[in-house]
This record gives sequence, C-alpha cells and structure tokens, in this order.
Amino acid sequence: MPGKNRPIIALTGATGFLGSHIMAALLRKGYAVIILGRAAKSETLEQRVTRLLRWFGMEESVGRPETVDIDFRKPRLGIPEPQYREICARTDQIIHCASDTNFSERKRDLVFEANVSGLQGILEMAARSRLANFHYISTAYVAGVDDTLCRETLSEASVFVNVYEESKARAEKIIAAHCAEHSIPLTINRPSVVYGDSRTGRSLKFSALYFPIKSLQHIKEIYLNDIRLHEGKRSREGGIALDSQGRLNLPLRMVLPRKGSINLIPVDYFAATTMAIVENSPAGGIFHLTNASPMKPETLAAYAERFMNVRGLEIAYGRAGDLVLRNAAEELFDCFIEPYRPYFSDTRIFQRTHTDAVSGGIQPPEFTYEIFERCMEFAVQVQWGKKLFSPAL
Repeated sequence: MPGKNRPIIALTGATGFLGSHIMAALLRKGYAVIILGRAAKSETLEQRVTRLLRWFGMEESVGRPETVDIDFRKPRLGIPEPQYREICARTDQIIHCASDTNFSERKRDLVFEANVSGLQGILEMAARSRLANFHYISTAYVAGVDDTLCRETLSEASVFVNVYEESKARAEKIIAAHCAEHSIPLTINRPSVVYGDSRTGRSLKFSALYFPIKSLQHIKEIYLNDIRLHEGKRSREGGIALDSQGRLNLPLRMVLPRKGSINLIPVDYFAATTMAIVENSPAGGIFHLTNASPMKPETLAAYAERFMNVRGLEIAYGRAGDLVLRNAAEELFDCFIEPYRPYFSDTRIFQRTHTDAVSGGIQPPEFTYEIFERCMEFAVQVQWGKKLFSPAL
C-alpha cells in the first residue's frame, strides 16, 4: 500500500532502463505511482509494466502502479479531458525520464522531436497540476566538449559529441524556463554512463560499457571458428592464434582520440541517489550522478582480456586512420564502437557539490573486476538482451 502522506508521482519512461529502476525504487518506498507511457506492438502499457515488475521480483510484493496511455505529440498527451483533469488534480510531482537516446546524426529530427518538441505536453501537465516538484532525468554530457570542469549549472556548451547530448542540453533550458515561469521547483539529474546492478550484475540494457565487450566477443568467435573450421588461414593473416593454454592471441588496438577515462556508475547507485534527490531537494537543483574516480581504458582492456581469455588488447591514442597496418579485427572493432569511442577517453571533471550534499556524500562503488565480471556474465547469460525476460532469469 502507498505510504501515508507520500506524494503521488507521475513517471514517464518507466519501460526504459533508467525509468524502470526509478519505478521500482518508488514502489519499494510505498509511493503511489502513475505511469505515463504507451503500448508496444504486442503488449499494452500495463503488460509492459507487469513484465518489468516480474523481472524486478516485485509483481506481488508492492502496490501496483496506475498506467495511463499517452502520446507526447497530442494535446493533453492524448488523454481524454475528464481523465486528464483528474490526473492533474492528484499529481504532486512528475519525473520525466522518457527520451530518445539515439546518437546518430541521421536521426537528428527524430531525436529532437522526442527530446525537445515532445516536452510541450508534459510541461503543460506540470503547470496545470501545480506541482511541488518537476524532476528531469538528463545526462552529465550536456556539458558538451567545451569545458573540463563541468558545474552543476545549466550548460552553455555549443559543441557536443552527438545529437543526443545536444538535444538534452536544449531540453534542460526549455524545462528550466517553463518551471521558472510557473514557479515549479525543478531538479535536473545528470547521470554519466550507467551500467547494470553492481551487486547482482543484472541489467535491462547492454549498450555503452557493454558494447565493446560484445563486439570483442563477436570478433573472437569469428576467429575461433576460422581456427576450428578452416585451420586458421584467415586468423594467421592478422597474427591471431591460440596459445598452448588455449588462450587466443588477439592483437587489437582500441584507438582513442586522447588520454582520458570513462565515467561509470551502476544503476543501483543511480536509483538510490535519484530517490535521495526526490526526497531531500524540495527547492530543486542540478545534480551530477557521476563517479569521482573514473576508470582508465587500460584497466577496462585488462578486465576484458581476463574475462574473455584473450591477450593482445591495447589502447592507442590518436586517430585510427593514422595507424598503419591495421588488421581486419581492428577495422571491424572500429566500426562497432565508433558511437561510444569519445566516452572512453573523457577528460571532463563533474562537480558533485549538490549531489554530495543531498546524498550524504555516498559514492558509487569502485568498478572492480568482480563487478565487471558479474555484469558481463549476466549479459552473456541473456545473450545481450535476447533472452532478458526468460522465466529462469
């Protein structure tokens, strides 16, 4: 049952990676939650939410959220007027987590339609609901590439790594102006790169950190099959072979533009810190959910070698095109990881003054090999998401 005197919170993006963990955290704490979302091709919104609650092991243990089908492109979010009035009258806070996370410049119009143009309906609901708080889930990378020290203020960046970052920076300004106009306290939560649960390894999404490992696994299988089925003719051309211990020598350089690091936080830390912000920041603010000790790519390469039983992985700096004698494995890996490459050599430092104050200074755990192994073992177990909702998992 919802806790006494708990605010009623409307949540968008509950069927996504971060939003689903926010939903689970809210329900565990006894909040009454209104899920604003949409059906999928083969499932209603309620069925999608039920499937996620089952994945979290919460289907029978918590109060069920209310589900409301919406369309961000329509007036009143596509909700019939009487129901819309009633929802606005009951809603105390909104957490807006829904977004298009595509990095591709080819999809610029779609990304901006979802992340910027699509704000109008939810902001109108916020104004009509007379909210105590509006919470926006953004990204630490709205800082763009202009600054090294990224402050907990609205970004003035003009150059971004990709269209997703640009759209979120633009969205922050629109939301901030709207909330100021209507005297709605605003919190903006800015996570860095989020991976699975540090305690269990479980995850609902396998991009960013996972994608290079998935790509390496795919490349490894190509060459193992060549060795098994074709006597390693193709492998020998790239200096790839099995050693006497059965470990694959896979000479492969991951080329990064500069020396830097990757800023990683686990989704359990994201959810717990988001809840601390929701509960302890009535006046609002901007919060970086980041890691004060980001990981060097060389350490990640060593983790990958150990996990995959390979050797030969290296980190090189510069431009891939400047390196001569690139082997086929390296060229294939380049194609796989290109959208994520900048995040593995990041030089930005994220201010955490507001976040540390509201959370009591709690930091994300050190990203040890044991955590890495748990996360990757789960990813392999569910075939990088293909069997994510298998009953046994």
